[in-house]
Amino acid sequence: MKRLLCIILTGVMVLASVGCGSKTKEQKSVETTAAETEETKAEETEAEATEETKTGTHVIVDHLGIEVEVPYEVNRIAVGNILPLPSVLTVFFDSAEKIVGMSPNSMSAAENGLLGELYPDILKAETGYMNGTDINLEELMKLEPDIVLYSASQPEQGEQLRNAGFAAVALSVNKWEYNAIETLNQWIGLLSEIFPDNDKTEVVAKHSDEIYNMVQERVADIPEEERERVFFLFKYSDTDMETSGSKFFGQFWADAVGAVNVAEEITTDNQVAANMEQVYKWNPTIIFITNFTAAQPDDLYNNTIGNYDWSAVDAVKNQKVYKMPLGMYRSYTPGADTPVTLLWFAKNTYPELFEDIDMIQETKDYYKEVFGVELTDDQASAIFEPNAEAGSGF
Repeated sequence: MKRLLCIILTGVMVLASVGCGSKTKEQKSVETTAAETEETKAEETEAEATEETKTGTHVIVDHLGIEVEVPYEVNRIAVGNILPLPSVLTVFFDSAEKIVGMSPNSMSAAENGLLGELYPDILKAETGYMNGTDINLEELMKLEPDIVLYSASQPEQGEQLRNAGFAAVALSVNKWEYNAIETLNQWIGLLSEIFPDNDKTEVVAKHSDEIYNMVQERVADIPEEERERVFFLFKYSDTDMETSGSKFFGQFWADAVGAVNVAEEITTDNQVAANMEQVYKWNPTIIFITNFTAAQPDDLYNNTIGNYDWSAVDAVKNQKVYKMPLGMYRSYTPGADTPVTLLWFAKNTYPELFEDIDMIQETKDYYKEVFGVELTDDQASAIFEPNAEAGSGF
């Protein structure tokens, strides 16, 4: 009897075991189906969210601290009086198709520099809505921009733009005390917030900081009495000479490469007037000429502009007058070329400390690594051989 009972109990247990096994398979099947359903729903929700994002808006805070509602999908961009910005935007997108308007002075740089060659669409942008630093709202409306980027130095212009119904975002050129590296990083950071699908904040900042720190390390131990004395010829004509005092980009460039800005004593903001008497007194050992003037080194060597006589100035006597590069824009200001410009400054100021730097290769590597832009040797070389026409309009 006990034997029979054991057999019966064993059979029941086997059947129970089989039943449990069968139920587990069914549960797995149901759970798999449920999981697949949930995954499908999640994908559909994500797709709906993405579609909503494309047609919706988001809020960013501009360089004036103003909250601005901007569209996620931006296809038409107009730029006000921030002259380097169209070139930064073009390289940021690796395309000029979105740029529908910019200043005539931005256009002259594009026409005479590398920007127009690499991105010919930039030459189609309208310029007629700009009158100096002012914006003609009626003409701007004709361009139907999705967003307008204007200078933070003109807050009243931003108010006018917003009152006219534009999504207007302010970018600053001097909020960071004319530090060109930091200003470029901040521009890229804000653009990456406006266009989150194209975030380049980290890659630009990383490359900029690496070059800046390398230059700082090499020039750190130069004795004060051996530092080069540099003069920035910002604008130059028969009747006008302007330079950079302590509150403009020239001061940053001089400090960044361990040089002395001879006009540092001038504390007026932005570019300032200068004269030959001051230049004689300062007697710079190096002169850098910007692309905001048509003047070239030969004009100083041969005294071909106005009644100025440069022959007694050390920089001229020693043939150390350099025309600044013109890449995507005039390199004196912040721009896509800023880290390369810093290397160029360092190499021309202290060639013995930077003799290992191949500017052509550095330029090509920078554009490829940061922006994905492939330059030829000739294109990279052209950046350092700007023509006089780039200074037109000033």
